[in-house]
Amino acid sequence: MNPFTRIPAASIASLGERRVIAAIRGWLGPASPRSPFGLGDDCAVVPQSKGLQLVTVDPVIYGQHFDDDVSPAAAGAKLFKRNLSDIAAMGGIPRVAVVALAIDPSVSIRWLELFYRGIARVSRTYGVPIVGGDLAQISGGIAATLTLLGAASPRNQRILTRSGARAGDWICVTGSLGGSRRSHHWRFTPRLQEGEWLAGRPEVVAMMDVSDGLAKDLCLLTPPGAIARINPREIPLSRAACLASRSSGRSPMAHALGDGEDYELAFVIRNTTDFPAFSAAWKRKFPRVCLSQIGRFFKRSLVSSVPADWIDAESYGGFEHLKPVLRDRQRRP
Repeated sequence: MNPFTRIPAASIASLGERRVIAAIRGWLGPASPRSPFGLGDDCAVVPQSKGLQLVTVDPVIYGQHFDDDVSPAAAGAKLFKRNLSDIAAMGGIPRVAVVALAIDPSVSIRWLELFYRGIARVSRTYGVPIVGGDLAQISGGIAATLTLLGAASPRNQRILTRSGARAGDWICVTGSLGGSRRSHHWRFTPRLQEGEWLAGRPEVVAMMDVSDGLAKDLCLLTPPGAIARINPREIPLSRAACLASRSSGRSPMAHALGDGEDYELAFVIRNTTDFPAFSAAWKRKFPRVCLSQIGRFFKRSLVSSVPADWIDAESYGGFEHLKPVLRDRQRRP
């Protein structure tokens, strides 16, 4: 659905800022509680919580993260869910959110309503209220930014960062990878329960979500003096990755390692881990989400010990902001 309209009476310009904000309150409904814990004040008021606090912020931008092929409700849901995925990547739980919107006056009222109803649906699904936000005017576009506050799980009071790995540790991922542009860049499920469970396992020492492509994201998990190598036979290829390869001329492996926006979890377990036992515990808890042990970190000085058929994932690239976009390789939805 195209967000813009040439009919003045159907655009948000016909309402003006005050009436748009009033409409947003109505569209959000119970997803935004009354002031002082909802919209309406100069600052959001956040109830105190014990333990470590988490804050993340991510946008969706028209033409970059969604287009006319994505419904406005799905675009709003994606905005919320990609922030939830960041909280999942730390093993935390989400608490409250604020939404800032910069928008052209020619955006249709109906499009904006459906966008906020998509946000509201995710808010209700995960029990995370919208407690504030902002509205501003820009020319020719739409940029929505959600800031999400979270906390360490009260069950274990532990968070996972990207910097806990050592040479010899194993690399794992949840779910399947690749082809997100065709299928799931806006239909994914944030791995919140899985992330919280992993944070409670002492074998797990580092974690992040796969948003820019596993090949690029693995660089952020790799400890100093080590290299990451991947067993290509263990990469969980999605059906979408295989379909995408038919039209792109790239291999399914290239899509799985370089596409990004899979929003699965990549994590590291100690080399002393009994992986069959760990995997069995995972299957009991999450029988519908596959878990794959895909590679390992090796000392650079021992690179000769890497199995001959294992690959250097970094050579497959990934999405990197502020660099020239390569068609079909780094283009985002």
